[in-house]
Amino acid sequence: MSDRSQYTTWDSIRHLWVTLGLPQEALHSLYLKGGDDVAAPSSFKVGHLAQSSIALSGLLAALVHAKRQQTRIPDVVIDRQHAVIEFQSEKLYLLNGERSAPSAAIGGLHKTADGHVRVHDSFPNHRNAALQLLGCSPDATRAEFAAKLRTRNALDLETAAVDASAVIFAIRRYDEWDGTPQAQAVQDFPITISKVANSEPHRFTQGPDNARGCLSGLRVLEMSRVIAAPVAGKTLAAHGADVLWITSPNLPDLPDLDNDLGRGKRTAQLDLNKPEDKERLMALLADADVFLQSYRPGSLADKGLVTEQLVQERGAEGKPLICASLSAWGTEGPWANRRGFDSIVQTTSGMNVSEAEHHGSGEAARPMPCQALDHGAGYFLASGIMAALYRQLTEGGSYQVDVSLVGVMKYLRSLGQYDGDTGFQCKGYERFEDVPAQMTETRNCAFGELESIKHSVKIEGVDAGWEHMPKPLGSDEAVWLPR
Repeated sequence: MSDRSQYTTWDSIRHLWVTLGLPQEALHSLYLKGGDDVAAPSSFKVGHLAQSSIALSGLLAALVHAKRQQTRIPDVVIDRQHAVIEFQSEKLYLLNGERSAPSAAIGGLHKTADGHVRVHDSFPNHRNAALQLLGCSPDATRAEFAAKLRTRNALDLETAAVDASAVIFAIRRYDEWDGTPQAQAVQDFPITISKVANSEPHRFTQGPDNARGCLSGLRVLEMSRVIAAPVAGKTLAAHGADVLWITSPNLPDLPDLDNDLGRGKRTAQLDLNKPEDKERLMALLADADVFLQSYRPGSLADKGLVTEQLVQERGAEGKPLICASLSAWGTEGPWANRRGFDSIVQTTSGMNVSEAEHHGSGEAARPMPCQALDHGAGYFLASGIMAALYRQLTEGGSYQVDVSLVGVMKYLRSLGQYDGDTGFQCKGYERFEDVPAQMTETRNCAFGELESIKHSVKIEGVDAGWEHMPKPLGSDEAVWLPR
């Protein structure tokens, strides 16, 4: 793993930008506010990751805009405190004056016979699988479930959970994680862009004359769940893209998350088990510029949703396509097809143990104050998509963009940690009321009055924010807006 512990936030942005092959002169248009101080109560450099990943996405939006319009790159400004707050947007909002109530019937950290495991239970199927694996009844209490866990060994549970379709992972220290084959399969750079087909330089169709976003006219078909990939779609929407969020009526939703992550998007539902809905999806993809999805690697192959196949179906004369994928464990290694989430990656990679040791209060594990891996991955994925758009404008081609939670973990860890408990000596944001008013907005949505976090990127002369507000899944027609 590279040692980036001496990097400033500027150093990180420059490193990311140059490694992506982007024009260095564009960096002169970026302005960072807030210095390099600790910005979130953690031993990890959460503020550094938040400001650098969001700044990267904002500057790329400005670069694509300038290339399309044949103008200079507009100035881009991002405030460090605002970026850290936006990294917590899914919990820092009020709907009709009330905050969402977190719920974890059996989830979280649990003791085992020889250590600890973390259980993820946000989805009913994962919760039911965990209960069944432990021999518990569907209505078992948390105490009953915990008692069963204390009779099992952590690694044995982790292995059994994979086969049972449950999400239970053993807590590890850094040295234990580093010794796994999966750790060794994780790439050192968090964004992978691969050219999968050649074409002439391509400029995606401009949006309506009154549209002022950097990505106006860009059509993005999003099939995603939870936080990371929805953040990527939400970021593209903030810059004017037409993001059509396709969900399945057969899968459970997460309304408390969707109230934030649905901002900027239209939402339609398709059942891909029905031939007519599958045909509708393929028709949408034929006219899409970007296909963004977060299903486990290979799990969409039986639906024909494979990058090479989608590009090939467009034919030699078809317009190029960008396919972007978000995974938990990456595309390589023995864990590539495993289920995973931000909290799980934090647990099994050693981050939670190290965070607890730095905090010094005797905990077995301590999570970061926000879902930093989810948000970092979302902004990195949006950045990878826009870097691929820039390549289309300059050299043409269709591209595959890959980002993983574990790749973001490795990058964040490479930035180093604050000494001792010094990283915890700063203000945290637990309530919406703690957020400075200038960083919030109040809008009406289908569910009532939504008070939420503004996008932290400001671009000179160009809008950055969300037109569409949250609504019930499936509220829109599965069609593209005219352009």
